[in-house]
Formats: sequence, structure tokens, C-alpha cells
Amino acid sequence: MKRISVLVSALLWAGVSTLFAENAAEAAAADTFFLDEVVVSATKTEVTRGKIPLTISVVNRETIEESTETGVLSILSEQIPGVFVTERGVTGYGISSGSAGTVNIHGVGGGNRVLMLFDGQPNWAGIFGHHLPDAYVASDAERVEVIRGPGSLLYGSNAMGGIINVITRKATKDGIHGNGRVMYGSYDTWKFMGSSGYKKDKFNAYVSLNRDQSDGHRDNSAFYINNGYVKLGYEISDNWNVSGNAIIADFKVNNPGAIDAPAIENWAEALRSTYSVAINNKYEKVSGSIQAFYNDGAHKINDGWRNGAPRPYLFRSSDYNRGIAVFESFSLLEGNLFTVGLDAKQWGGHAWNDSINGNKGEIIDKTVNEIAGYAVVQQTFFDKLTVNAGIRLENNEGYGNEWVPQAGIAYQLSGQTAFKASASKGFRSPNLRELYMYAPANPALKPENLNNYDFSYVQSLWDNKLQLELTAYYASGENLITTTMVDGKPLNVNTDKFTNKGVDFAVAYQILPNLKASGNYSFLDSDIKITAAPKHKAFLGVHWAINKFTIAPNFQYVDGLYLGTVDDEDVIDNYALVNCKVSYKATDWLNLFISGENLTDTSYQTYLGFPMPGAVVLGGVDVRF
Repeated sequence: MKRISVLVSALLWAGVSTLFAENAAEAAAADTFFLDEVVVSATKTEVTRGKIPLTISVVNRETIEESTETGVLSILSEQIPGVFVTERGVTGYGISSGSAGTVNIHGVGGGNRVLMLFDGQPNWAGIFGHHLPDAYVASDAERVEVIRGPGSLLYGSNAMGGIINVITRKATKDGIHGNGRVMYGSYDTWKFMGSSGYKKDKFNAYVSLNRDQSDGHRDNSAFYINNGYVKLGYEISDNWNVSGNAIIADFKVNNPGAIDAPAIENWAEALRSTYSVAINNKYEKVSGSIQAFYNDGAHKINDGWRNGAPRPYLFRSSDYNRGIAVFESFSLLEGNLFTVGLDAKQWGGHAWNDSINGNKGEIIDKTVNEIAGYAVVQQTFFDKLTVNAGIRLENNEGYGNEWVPQAGIAYQLSGQTAFKASASKGFRSPNLRELYMYAPANPALKPENLNNYDFSYVQSLWDNKLQLELTAYYASGENLITTTMVDGKPLNVNTDKFTNKGVDFAVAYQILPNLKASGNYSFLDSDIKITAAPKHKAFLGVHWAINKFTIAPNFQYVDGLYLGTVDDEDVIDNYALVNCKVSYKATDWLNLFISGENLTDTSYQTYLGFPMPGAVVLGGVDVRF
């Protein structure tokens, strides 16, 4: 009955949208673009989306601002087909045991198989290799570009399943401008945000501050985080500019444990920071950049009571991930783009158990060096047919060389129709935990590999009012790192293979000038059990502006979400969520809003043993100047 009600709701919603559409024949054209949208993640230089063979999605600033989410990842999980992110509470993903924020793209993710980027530079923890979901703040993002498939040609290791590239904000208007937001709601949850930009002549600056805190919906699940972001830029000349940014996140998260095994005094504190600087050049036929980045973290973790007594030590770690990237693109012929680049990266860290009597139990202190070179050529013929091919050679001091080929083709039949196909390889280097830490450690591990093939059909209709994208993919992975028993002892080994195949669909429709709808659906079929990768995922949202009011309801449906195994029985969840945001524009500078999530009070979980909260309501004020 639940599935039938979900289907009926979706059909009714579609029917209402169609009714509006039939009365919108004379509506003005929407200010939206699909194939002409400019992206940078697929080539590192600005190229229109219609000429990119890869499957790439974009979440723009407008969509980010319409959401009340503090974190970027929750927005992507709704807006992009094939992307799923685990959650565990009202706010905050956490770290260590009991943490959520696992990102899967087409069923590939977990750990560090999806690469997170800030302005094209990698951002992940140097020891455990995973990304830092609480550090990716919506107020810092101008837009987010997601490659749904391997991105290792340009970005190397960890881009096995895809990349998420957060393009950070900068001041673009002269003078001082900014906004502030305060939110309060269920479970004593507070969210504060303030941002400001300044631009004069050739100089620009942007700064933002965020604070989230909540008691959480379960005992011992309180959370807080402070985020800060600064970006500075200077136009040296018409062809050269320099920019730099700093991002800091300070947070504490409490882990209540699984519902049937509550945890006592299980908490984690972390301080994460990211710094980068770039010198960019852009001429008529040549453009490129020299970029340097450094991100690090310090963690203090209490793993809680064990066997009825508190642990006599805290887990401590400090890690880093730093490097330099240089690339240059040349337009050698009409319609040609040739890019060459070099990357040098160093990552690692120090971990130890800090006992209460001051002794330090060393676990690991290790550094890994990687260096890579790549070349990509893209040629457009007759302004319709684009062919793209490239090769990367990456050297890791542990396992040696890894070759990464990629090729694709895009045919833009018209300004509104395009067909794309690509074949790409992705890989993931083993992280320090898998190589050197704890009993299963195996320093002889090889990188995981994935071969991916996809085909896309992209269509815009009715002066770009209706935008459609359909993608089919097939992915085959090998050398997956798993822990198995060898001679009676646990050991990390390269053994598993898998095959994922599926379909993504996305649609956006500007029904009327003040009414738009968007939706997506993804289907995944895998021959292995994968957590955080539902078989079916659907989203449908409407944004309707009525005078000074804006109403934005949305509907999410997840089916076949494998959570794990309990007593040899698979635990699979299916759920439907109804959310809605209503806002009122009191003046040009003041906006009032209220947002409700899971309004039907559905019981569900995305992480085994960690039930999500029921209905959550947050209200707030947004001020602009």
C-alpha cells in the first residue's frame, strides 16, 4: 500500500504540472540554459556542457539558496540522479564510528572512491582517505559540478566513482554586499550564517561564517560546528589574475550508537583547514593555472565505554594532504583544445592513542608521494561533433605506475539536442589505514580500478523551458579492497569484482514565469551488495512564486536501500519523504521562511541502526544588504 500511495502521489503531481503547462503557451521564455551552460570540471577550462562527452551535472547558486541546508552534500543527494548521501540526524555527519556522509555515485563510493574538490583541488583526510562532509558549506559555494563517472584522467586517485567540485564564491559586484541568516527549530537546533563581499577596481574579497548546533533527536547526539571561509582575488592585468582562499571547520559530534547498542561517552572533536592559491592566465588561444593547496586536520576521539568501563585513552591524529598542480590549455586549430598538466601530491599523517597517564601509543606516522602527468585533446568539427581523448600516468611510491585512458564523443545535433558517449577509467589508491594500520594491514595492496561506459541523450524544448537528460551506464570494477581471513587472521586483500549498470533521468520545466518544476530518477542494478546505494531513487520538486510568497514542496522516494546484514538477514529500507519550504519577501532586504522536512513523520534510516528524526521544522530570517 505504501508503494501504491507513493505512485499515486507522483501521478497526481505530474497531472497538476501538466494542467499548468497547458495554460502556459504564451509564457515568457525562462532564463535557464542547459547545453550552453559553461563548466570547468571536465576539462579544467571553460567549455559549454553540450561539448563535454562526460556525464556532468550542475547545481547552481539559485538552487543552493532556495535550500535551507547548511551542507552541500544533502542538496546534491536530492538534485542529482545517481547520487546518494547517508545521513544520521538533524544536522551534522560526524567522523569515526557512527558517522554518516558516505557519498555514492552510481553505486561507487564509500571511503574515498568519490573525490571531493574545492576549485579543482582535492580535499580529503590524509590517513583514512575519506572526505570531510561537514566541511562543505552551502554558503561558500557559487555552484557545484558533479561528474557522474570516473574523473581520474584529470584528478587522479579517489576519483574512481566520480568527482564533486565545489566552485567557491567570490565578490562580483562593486562595493559591499552580503546577507545574514538565523534559523531555529526542532530539537533546539540553531543555524547562523553571515557572508559579505567587497569589490573595488581589480581587488575582490569574500568572507562567510557559519554556526550550526543541535541537541539532536536522540540522547547523546548533540552536535556543533563553526565554519569560516575567506577568498581574496586580484586582477593583475586583462590576462592574469591571482586568487587564494582559506576554509576552516571546527566541530564536535556525539555518537549515540546504534539503536540496539547505545554508546556512552563516544564523541569526536576535529579542526579541519584548507588553504589554496592560484595564479591564472587567460588569452585568446591559451589559458592555464598554477595552483598550490594544503589541507590538514587534527582529531581527538573518545571511542566510549568498553566492557562496562571508560577507555583509558583517546585516539588522536593529525593528517595532511598537499600538492601543486600546473596545467595549460592551447587552442591550436579552429575548434581545438589541447591540455597538458602535471600534479605533485603528498599525503599522510600521524595517529596515536593518547593514554590518560600521558603515554603515547604510536599507531602510524607515514607519508605517501604521488606525481602524475596527463594530456587531453578535444576537437570540434563543423560546430557539432566533438571528440575527446586523453591519457594520464600516475606514479605512487608504494605500488608504482597507473595508466588512465579516457575517450568520448559528443554530437550536438542542434542548439537543443545532443548525444554523448564516453569510455573512462577510474582508480583509487589504498589509504594508510588499509596499508599500515591495525591487524588487517597489508602494504602490498594495489589500487582499485573501474572501467565505465555511458551514453547520454540531452534535450531542450520550447525555448529551453523544458530540459531533459537520459543516461545509461555500465561500470565494471576489480581489485576492490576487502578484509578477509587468511591463515586464521584478518587481512586486507585485492579480491572483489563488481558490475554496476543503470539509468539516470533528469527533467526541469519552467511551467510559467513564476512556476518551475524539476525532478530526477535513477535506477541501479549491481551484482554485489552495496550500502548507501538504493536500487531506485526519485525526486520531484516545485518552486512557485505567488506575489511575495514562495512555496517550494518536494517529494523524495528511495527503494531497495541495502543497510547491512543482521543475523544473516539483509536489512533493506524503502521510504518516501515530503518536505516543504514557504517564504515571504517582506521587503527587498528581508525574507521570512519556514521549512519542514519529513512532514509525514516517516520512520526510516540511511545508516544501519541510526534512525532518522521524524518531522523537523525550522523557521528563520534572511537579511540582505
